[in-house]
Amino acid sequence: MDMPTSLLAAAGRPLRAGDTDELVPVLRALLIRAGALPPESPPADESGFDTGLDAAVRGFQQDRGLVADGVVGPQTALALDGARWRLGDRTLLLTAGHWMRGDDVSALQERMVVLGLHAGPVDGIFGPATETSLRELQRGLGLPADGICGRPTFTALGALGRSVSGGDAWALRSRGSVAMAGVSLSGKTVVLDPGSDRTPGSGGVTEAAVAYDIALRLADRLSAVGARVKLTRRPDEDISTEDRVALAESEKADLVISLVTERHANPVASGVATFYWGGGRVGQHSEVGQRLAVLLQREIVARTGLQDDRSHPCSYDPVRLTHMPAVILALGYLSNPGDAGRLGDADFRALVAESMLFAVQRLYLAENDAETGTLKLSDVQAFARQR
Repeated sequence: MDMPTSLLAAAGRPLRAGDTDELVPVLRALLIRAGALPPESPPADESGFDTGLDAAVRGFQQDRGLVADGVVGPQTALALDGARWRLGDRTLLLTAGHWMRGDDVSALQERMVVLGLHAGPVDGIFGPATETSLRELQRGLGLPADGICGRPTFTALGALGRSVSGGDAWALRSRGSVAMAGVSLSGKTVVLDPGSDRTPGSGGVTEAAVAYDIALRLADRLSAVGARVKLTRRPDEDISTEDRVALAESEKADLVISLVTERHANPVASGVATFYWGGGRVGQHSEVGQRLAVLLQREIVARTGLQDDRSHPCSYDPVRLTHMPAVILALGYLSNPGDAGRLGDADFRALVAESMLFAVQRLYLAENDAETGTLKLSDVQAFARQR
């Protein structure tokens, strides 16, 4: 099925309800292919982004762990592009410079996880780890181990059935790494990724200033107990998501924490929320990321009194593309005068940073070693000496 999805992904402008655009028919076809829109007769105006299309986009976004705002931006466009592929539609192989992505890659990875052959995340990206797992699968099936998933491999996979199960090796490995890492934060590498939106919110507060300041405060606290900390940007800099992910990978980080703020048309919206990678397939879930997200949420709510907007699975690139546990911390709503006022206060930002330190420490403790809100700085310092 040949569709010019690259036009949609590279349009350079979002599509939303009410738009009239030559890319709307492409969007409609992609939603039908993804099962988010019934394959009914086309509307009177094929180029019009109507209410039915808006509902389909929001449903697709919600199903994929994206912000369900009905706006087709780069993340939604890429997700739609990947959703058009079914396992067997095309030959899968490692391609230099531009790795293949799509639901067919996810389906192959999931199948290998179930068979106990894939120890990486089910991220829908055909990279070196997926090729290595595929070669192992092919050897086990008695096929040439060429790392190319074509018709012979599809046929052999189909003949296997789904009765064989090996578990989620990636989840087991991630959980085991944390358990074996020891309680001390000394020697651990943490990448802090402060958001960079400079649009003023209530009272002139900006995400770029708030997120960077809290990241610096947390970096000081982590460094004081021996952790190695790297920030993804300088104060007046912005970098792409891909570069942020690449930096985390190059640093061989143990954890990645992205700090952002929220906005809403309704100024009543407020509160703190955390996000971790989670999807609908086996292997599409960061177990350690979820635990860190929950710990951050609990500590910040308990110590600051910010409204609890809970922890949520998502498929945003900052948490999906990293191979180490990663979370997104939404610090509050800059469109809410209360949240913005508190985030604009230096003492409050210091309290948030301290709360985050305790959450990171609790990740490396046994489940019941410390209740929410009970750790003190002296406790963290004591754990740091247990090397």
